[in-house]
Amino acid sequence: MSDDYIFGIRAILEAQKSNTPIQKVFIQKGLKSNLIQTLESQLRQQEISISYVPEERFRRFKNQNHQGAAALISPVTYVDYTEKVEASLQQPKKAFFLLLDHITDVRNFGAILRTANSAGVDAVIIPSSGMAPITSDSIKSSSGALFTTSICRSTHIKDVIYYLQGSGVKVIAATEKAEKNIYDESLDDHIAIVMGSEDKGIHPSILKLVDAQAKLPMLGKVDSLNVSVACGLFLYEVVRQRL
Repeated sequence: MSDDYIFGIRAILEAQKSNTPIQKVFIQKGLKSNLIQTLESQLRQQEISISYVPEERFRRFKNQNHQGAAALISPVTYVDYTEKVEASLQQPKKAFFLLLDHITDVRNFGAILRTANSAGVDAVIIPSSGMAPITSDSIKSSSGALFTTSICRSTHIKDVIYYLQGSGVKVIAATEKAEKNIYDESLDDHIAIVMGSEDKGIHPSILKLVDAQAKLPMLGKVDSLNVSVACGLFLYEVVRQRL
């Protein structure tokens, strides 16, 4: 079992609610509780296969809070970013992309995917390494958006930026170091927003490449926001300007 599994009865129930594609569920033999009965009932309603296995099958996963249940999920399918960019540019609406520079918190990653999906982002593009892993927490916080959002990977985010710029997409970095507020930017053209990691922000080498840098006005004593919250504000400013 690996990251393609969700462990725990409640986590599996949450995954069902968010339409996570579950292939099969393994349940420890002899488990009896109202929660297990609820899970079994919902799995049968959705015609998801159940396999009852001995307790020994779960012993090697003692570091997981499995509660005697594990769900095998369909792996995330990554999309080629060049193909996705070209396809998006052919659509009637202006293209809209989100680039993530080493977001490492799984819950933030999931929440960002949920917001990106809601905001109509064409694709979320992430680096091949240094990103939050896909776990039950990221699936839960994404409310299923992890499986309904186009996600692209690239070895180097710099290559993606060069490609976007060469395709006529304006790349804007979200950084507190910017002099200009996002609300002062014109966002009605093809746009890509870059969000940086929770602790270090966007790498300086990436900041040098972007077309513009923008920040959120901070009017109180707190000088920063959670990255998923900040991302939502940036994305929905793009949405607002396009309405």
